[in-house]
Amino acid sequence: MRIDIISVVPGLLDSPFSHSILKRARERGLLEVNVVNLRDHTTYARAQVDDYPFGGGAGMVLMIEPLVNALESLQRERVYDEIIYLTPDGETLNQPMANALSLKTNLLLICGHYKGIDQRFRDHFVTREVSIGDYVLSGGELAAAVMVDAIGRLIPGVLNDESSALSDSFQDNLLAPPVYTRPEEFRGWRVPEVLLSGNHKKIDDWRHEQSVARTKDRRPDLLDD
Repeated sequence: MRIDIISVVPGLLDSPFSHSILKRARERGLLEVNVVNLRDHTTYARAQVDDYPFGGGAGMVLMIEPLVNALESLQRERVYDEIIYLTPDGETLNQPMANALSLKTNLLLICGHYKGIDQRFRDHFVTREVSIGDYVLSGGELAAAVMVDAIGRLIPGVLNDESSALSDSFQDNLLAPPVYTRPEEFRGWRVPEVLLSGNHKKIDDWRHEQSVARTKDRRPDLLDD
C-alpha cells in the first residue's frame, strides 16, 4: 500500500512514521508513506499557499491552485482509490472505515490548515472527508498520522501476530477485555484464575463476557449498533 500526504508543514510527520510498527512496515516494503510539501507546488511568491477568505473574516484559507498542482503532479504517477480530506466536519474515523481503507492500494490524504481549504477543491477532487473526533486541531497532520497508523497496522504482515488486530477494540463493536501479564500476584492483586487455567474455551468465554460488560458500562452506544 502507498499513502501520499499533502501538507503545509511536512516536518510534523517525520517522527510518527519513523518508529515502532509503522517503521517496520515501511522497512519491509509493506507500506510506503510519502509526504508532499504543498509549498513546492505553488506559483506564488515566497512559496505562498494561503490567502484571506472572500467575504472577510478571521483566518487564512489554503488556495485551490497549489492543491490542484500537487494533486495533478501525483496523479501522473498513480490513480488513487480515495482522495481524503482531513477535516473536523468529515465522517468520524472508526474501525470499520480503517478496515475498508486497509484493503486499498493508493490513498491520498489532504491535511487542512488555518481555516481549511478552498471549497472548490473539496467539491471537485475530494472523494471522502474524515474527522478523527469532535475537536479542532491546528492542522490535519496529526489526524493524518492517526489515520495512517490505524490503517497501516491492518495490512497483512505488518503485525507479527496478524490475529492480534482481529481482537482489538471495535473490531466486533465491543471494547477489548482486560489484559494481564507477569507476575501472577502483585501486592496481593491476583490475575483472574481463569486466565491461568489453560482452558481456552473458558478463557474465550470470560474474555467475551468482560468485553460485553466493559462495553455496556463505557460505550453502550456500540451495543445499540
